[in-house]
Amino acid sequence: MTPLAKSAFARDDGRYANSPLKPWFESLRSEYGQCCSDADGYVVADVDWESDKGHYRVHLDEEWVVVPDGAVITEPNKIGRTMVWKHYIDGHPRVRCFMPGSMT
Repeated sequence: MTPLAKSAFARDDGRYANSPLKPWFESLRSEYGQCCSDADGYVVADVDWESDKGHYRVHLDEEWVVVPDGAVITEPNKIGRTMVWKHYIDGHPRVRCFMPGSMT
């Protein structure tokens, strides 16, 4: 599988202070809280996520992880790419926020 590419847009370290998408990224939330507050966002390649009847799963750190419904960002995706914000429980990746893109 294709490894995930880290997206610097998701964490504000000052490099994107003037980006027109900065306020939008900072506003993204799931039922688990603000996406950009505690975790880095990653762009997900099309081969590393899938949808089945409105439910998602994503390939993270060599594991397929089910995306909880509450982690899905439902507002329009302004960048068009699939992104995931993850955290770890017992050494395994879990999804804090997931923003589906358009599979092309």
